[in-house]
Amino acid sequence: MSVVIIGGNERMEHQYISICKKHKYKAKVFTRMAGNLKTQIGQPDLIILFTGTVAHKMVHCALKEAERFNIPVERTHSASVNALETILYKRKM
Repeated sequence: MSVVIIGGNERMEHQYISICKKHKYKAKVFTRMAGNLKTQIGQPDLIILFTGTVAHKMVHCALKEAERFNIPVERTHSASVNALETILYKRKM
Protein backbone atom coordinates (compact mmCIF):
# COMPACT_ATOMS: atom_id res chain seq x y z
CA MET A 1 0.00 0.00 0.00
CA SER A 2 1.29 3.45 -0.81
CA VAL A 3 0.39 6.97 0.21
CA VAL A 4 1.37 10.39 -1.10
CA ILE A 5 1.41 13.29 1.35
CA ILE A 6 1.06 16.75 -0.16
CA GLY A 7 1.97 19.66 2.10
CA GLY A 8 3.12 19.52 5.68
CA ASN A 9 6.28 20.76 7.32
CA GLU A 10 9.69 20.07 5.81
CA ARG A 11 11.27 19.29 9.16
CA MET A 12 8.64 16.59 9.79
CA GLU A 13 9.09 14.65 6.53
CA HIS A 14 10.97 11.82 8.21
CA GLN A 15 8.32 11.56 10.93
CA TYR A 16 5.56 11.34 8.31
CA ILE A 17 7.43 8.54 6.53
CA SER A 18 8.09 6.59 9.74
CA ILE A 19 4.44 6.85 10.80
CA CYS A 20 3.34 5.56 7.40
CA LYS A 21 5.82 2.67 7.73
CA LYS A 22 4.36 1.84 11.12
CA HIS A 23 0.94 1.53 9.48
CA LYS A 24 2.42 -0.57 6.62
CA TYR A 25 2.27 2.19 3.99
CA LYS A 26 5.08 3.26 1.68
CA ALA A 27 5.09 7.06 1.63
CA LYS A 28 6.17 9.90 -0.63
CA VAL A 29 6.11 13.39 0.88
CA PHE A 30 5.98 16.61 -1.13
CA THR A 31 6.23 19.76 0.99
CA ARG A 32 7.22 22.01 -1.91
CA MET A 33 5.99 22.29 -5.46
CA ALA A 34 8.19 20.30 -7.80
CA GLY A 35 8.14 21.08 -11.49
CA ASN A 36 7.16 17.52 -12.31
CA LEU A 37 4.83 16.84 -9.36
CA LYS A 38 2.22 15.39 -11.69
CA THR A 39 4.54 12.59 -12.81
CA GLN A 40 6.02 12.01 -9.35
CA ILE A 41 2.65 11.36 -7.68
CA GLY A 42 2.12 8.15 -9.63
CA GLN A 43 -0.84 5.94 -8.64
CA PRO A 44 -0.85 5.57 -4.84
CA ASP A 45 -3.63 3.98 -2.80
CA LEU A 46 -4.28 7.26 -0.98
CA ILE A 47 -3.44 10.97 -1.27
CA ILE A 48 -3.34 13.03 1.92
CA LEU A 49 -3.56 16.82 1.65
CA PHE A 50 -2.40 18.95 4.56
CA THR A 51 -4.44 21.96 3.45
CA GLY A 52 -3.05 24.43 5.99
CA THR A 53 0.49 24.23 4.60
CA VAL A 54 0.10 23.60 0.89
CA ALA A 55 0.02 25.81 -2.19
CA HIS A 56 -3.19 25.93 -4.21
CA LYS A 57 -1.29 24.85 -7.30
CA MET A 58 -0.16 21.67 -5.54
CA VAL A 59 -3.72 20.92 -4.40
CA HIS A 60 -5.03 21.42 -7.92
CA CYS A 61 -2.38 19.13 -9.38
CA ALA A 62 -2.99 16.41 -6.77
CA LEU A 63 -6.77 16.52 -7.17
CA LYS A 64 -6.45 16.30 -10.94
CA GLU A 65 -4.30 13.18 -10.67
CA ALA A 66 -6.63 11.70 -8.05
CA GLU A 67 -9.61 12.18 -10.34
CA ARG A 68 -7.72 10.80 -13.33
CA PHE A 69 -6.76 7.55 -11.57
CA ASN A 70 -9.71 7.34 -9.14
CA ILE A 71 -7.49 7.71 -6.05
CA PRO A 72 -9.15 8.49 -2.69
CA VAL A 73 -8.16 11.83 -1.13
CA GLU A 74 -8.13 12.69 2.57
CA ARG A 75 -7.87 16.33 3.62
CA THR A 76 -6.88 17.78 6.95
CA HIS A 77 -6.08 21.35 7.87
CA SER A 78 -3.52 20.32 10.46
CA ALA A 79 -0.13 18.97 9.38
CA SER A 80 0.46 17.30 12.73
CA VAL A 81 1.60 13.77 13.45
CA ASN A 82 -1.68 13.15 15.26
CA ALA A 83 -3.71 14.16 12.19
CA LEU A 84 -1.74 11.74 10.02
CA GLU A 85 -2.12 8.93 12.59
CA THR A 86 -5.89 9.52 12.68
CA ILE A 87 -6.24 9.37 8.89
CA LEU A 88 -4.19 6.18 8.58
CA TYR A 89 -6.02 4.56 11.48
CA LYS A 90 -9.42 5.31 9.90
CA ARG A 91 -8.26 3.84 6.58
CA LYS A 92 -7.43 0.51 8.25
CA MET A 93 -10.96 0.08 9.56
